[in-house]
Amino acid sequence: MNDMGRKYELRKRAEAMDETRQRITEAAVELHGTVGPARTTVSAVAERAGVQRHTVYRHFPTEDELFAACSRHFVRANPWPDPGEWQAIEDPRERLDRALDELYRYYDRTAYMWSRAIRDRDLVAAMEPHFAPFDGYMAEAAGVLAAGWPVRGSRRRVLVAAIRHALNFASWQSLVAGGDLSRDRAVRLMAALVESACEA
Repeated sequence: MNDMGRKYELRKRAEAMDETRQRITEAAVELHGTVGPARTTVSAVAERAGVQRHTVYRHFPTEDELFAACSRHFVRANPWPDPGEWQAIEDPRERLDRALDELYRYYDRTAYMWSRAIRDRDLVAAMEPHFAPFDGYMAEAAGVLAAGWPVRGSRRRVLVAAIRHALNFASWQSLVAGGDLSRDRAVRLMAALVESACEA
């Protein structure tokens, strides 16, 4: 085989490896979103991806590597709302309304995954490092939304606590998924809570 032939074979082999890795990642993400990470087994991932268990281990030798690939895949497909866009809104109440509406729309689309991931967070040690980006995102979002309110000292601490509560997936879940409120009504309720925190 000449050099061109070898390069072609190597490229085809690399493409096949990438395709297999992608199938495994997608299979794991599907299982995480249906049965949850704690109940997702390597055997189930292999079966869903149409490969053998040893193939899963060849591509992802550790659970941490598989979770990392799943997290990247999910975030690429479901990007978080951009707090940078909220910063451009000068009025803090208007900014809060916009942020909560966008974040609750995001939760509407992704609740199937977050409800299971959060449920299993303390059960699967390999998941914890992969929550760090979302935890950082929530802290950034709270900082952006706390700017501009006319409060200081203890009232500001109450305000920030109310904002963090409003942003929390569990708050959306209790109001919309569990409480049968519309997204718009949940946004208004949480925005009113934050506004009232300025007087608490």
